[in-house]
Amino acid sequence: MHDEIEFMPLQPASAAGGDGADLRRLHDVPVELAVEIGRTRMTIGQTLDLRPGSVVSLNRLAGEPVDLLINGKPIARGEVVVIDEEFGLRVTDVVSSGRSIEDEAETAAAAAARAEADLLASIADSADVQPDPLGDPFAGASVDDLPMGGLPTPGTVD
Repeated sequence: MHDEIEFMPLQPASAAGGDGADLRRLHDVPVELAVEIGRTRMTIGQTLDLRPGSVVSLNRLAGEPVDLLINGKPIARGEVVVIDEEFGLRVTDVVSSGRSIEDEAETAAAAAARAEADLLASIADSADVQPDPLGDPFAGASVDDLPMGGLPTPGTVD
């Protein structure tokens, strides 16, 4: 005996979050939200020396955007604001899913390293220039080329 089974045709699944139904289930999940104004590195001794009134220098300049973190992961940047004597954050940039704030920092650090390498290369290229015999006798010289007593006084003979 041969029984045939009929299956219902498959319906294409909607894209996750397409209608927001999937994300609605997460609305009540608690997360830790923090605003990071900067970081620094210290030794344990320096940390133990902190007292009321001590100032800790951070790696951010005044007016620079601060990071908004969710569970320790940067998701946005913004400006610190004061509203009715309380601090707040005005979000100015939301990190897209394809990049992160750490990636941007690494990219900026790589660009700075390239600029420093270019500068050092240009200095090395200019060091190959010979001094002008009619001009400054120390043009093109490095500190290593100077006599041990420093620069000679004009009009004296060695």
